Amino acid sequence: MSVAEAEKSASPETLSGIPVKQEYRAEDAGRDSNGAPGEYPYTRGLPYARGMKAGDARSKHWTMRQFAGHKTAKDTNERFKYLLAHGETGLSTAFDLPTLMGLDSDDPKSLGEVGREGVAVDSLADMEALFSGIDLAKVSTSMTINLPAPIILAMFLAVARKQKVPFAKIKGTCQTDILKEYIAQNEYLYPPEPSMRLVLDTIEFCVKETPRFYPISISGYHIREAGADAVQELAFTLADGREYVERLIKRGLDVDTFAPQLSFFFDVHNYFFEEIAKLRAARSIWSKMMKHEFGAKNPISWMLPMHCQTAGVSLTAQQPLNNLVRVAYQAMAAVLGGTQSLHTNSFDEALALPTDHAAMCALRTQQIIAYESGVTDTLDPFGGSYYLESLTADIETRATDIMRRIKEFGGVVPALENGFFHREIAETAYRFEKDLGTGRRKIVGVNVHADKGKKPPILEIESHVEAGQVRALKKLKRTRDNAKVAKCIDRVRAAARGTDNLLPPILEAVEAYATVGEVTNALKEVFGEFPVFSS
Repeated sequence: MSVAEAEKSASPETLSGIPVKQEYRAEDAGRDSNGAPGEYPYTRGLPYARGMKAGDARSKHWTMRQFAGHKTAKDTNERFKYLLAHGETGLSTAFDLPTLMGLDSDDPKSLGEVGREGVAVDSLADMEALFSGIDLAKVSTSMTINLPAPIILAMFLAVARKQKVPFAKIKGTCQTDILKEYIAQNEYLYPPEPSMRLVLDTIEFCVKETPRFYPISISGYHIREAGADAVQELAFTLADGREYVERLIKRGLDVDTFAPQLSFFFDVHNYFFEEIAKLRAARSIWSKMMKHEFGAKNPISWMLPMHCQTAGVSLTAQQPLNNLVRVAYQAMAAVLGGTQSLHTNSFDEALALPTDHAAMCALRTQQIIAYESGVTDTLDPFGGSYYLESLTADIETRATDIMRRIKEFGGVVPALENGFFHREIAETAYRFEKDLGTGRRKIVGVNVHADKGKKPPILEIESHVEAGQVRALKKLKRTRDNAKVAKCIDRVRAAARGTDNLLPPILEAVEAYATVGEVTNALKEVFGEFPVFSS
């Protein structure tokens, strides 16, 4: 079938396969507009972010973050300061692959990857350099890290302590969502149960010590990037959230003590209205679940604070300047969907890490939406739209059905072990690629209006970056108090064998300049290693 024939025969539907009618009327919405903005079930948006007074939502924009990290901590510190100087309102830290996997830069497995896809952080010395000259009491900081999240968070807290910033004053997020690693991204090491213990220990520690900091960002982003559609992304993410809540309650924590410190992270893809509806449905499902299933009494516990990022998987290496338009529409959808925090991808990210110029264009995209478009002058501008209300209800129903299936497996971990998530994502990804090949789905510059276009200048990571990082790490290991480090690592192992919270001994170890790899390996000796899931 030709592209033209496929286009003629296909009935319109969203990227999740939801049929789209030519016209929508009041009866299609099927319900009212879910109350006023800021009212339960928060379909129309949260009333205010933490630290804001009710009624301030129109006068305060979302936190503008640009995911940044490359080469060394010093290089990334310079990028942080560059973005802050040009209007960024929150930091977002990208770590290199060795750090994400809990490896030191001098590990043989790290060869060729140090500083290439993010910043290399081996020890507290790197974390000190990363935030040199940046007041952690004033800037909200997000860290996209999962497997070694407790170690990296401990280093962040150690820097705050060195800056004499009380833990109670730090703001930001640590991703820490290990379940989505097993589902989609595969950056895990330990078996699921000890991995979950580390996550729960981190949340419990932060509930007591860092009340303004989100210790977890329950993430659909990587699930979507792996090939899931919008409905699957929503269902899998909220199912993960339910799993964490259930386990924290089993630990004896009252739901209202920890629920306000749970946050979420969603992908915003190309189908404009579906993405807005997805974010509205997310708040609705979560609020009802927290109120009715878990009995939360505090309205803040019913709310779903979210960070959004435009879809990296939608960016094309072909005609890369087209990505500027894609990102702008995706960012607009995130804003109209009610996000509290946003990262906009740079147009050159299908080719390499972003250049300063590309990162600036991405930041300016957010600023133009905030200051020029007028979309923030009223809350939930599309609320009451027959089409959007119908789409929101449809997504909510479909996502809830998937969550019910996961519950029937016995929860997320049994569903993982059954291969459920991997099969579902693989089938969806295959359908999308098939539709792309037939022309049912169109990507400008790829399978329609395709030409070579010009390749922009890209950021090159020189080989001397890795050599320099390894030299600095070896020097640190020679000059620190190694007897003290060994004792600290022994205490980490002992705590891992017991039931005490692991954050205090990890914090003690990193303050002695134990490395990410050393702490990770100590935990691996106790917890063991888990093979890659196969369905």
